[in-house]
Amino acid sequence: MLADLIGDDLLLCQITSQSSKDIHAVPLSITDFLNGSLPVDSFIRPMRLFTADKNIVIRKAGLLRAKLVDDVTRTIVRVIQ
Repeated sequence: MLADLIGDDLLLCQITSQSSKDIHAVPLSITDFLNGSLPVDSFIRPMRLFTADKNIVIRKAGLLRAKLVDDVTRTIVRVIQ
């Protein structure tokens, strides 16, 4: 989750286990979590942003380290500037 928006919406970005040619993809492994995890190493795709109603979220996979979240945020800002 990138942001908890006003109302019931969340700003999210895609996380996938599939590698892609996305030059902005950020690798995500178990060591990037403060708690929780994903079953396999994955990729955060900062350019795949979307909103979702928080009521459809089934569970929280974990909490990422602040540095990784900052890296993802900087990537988004760099690309849209």
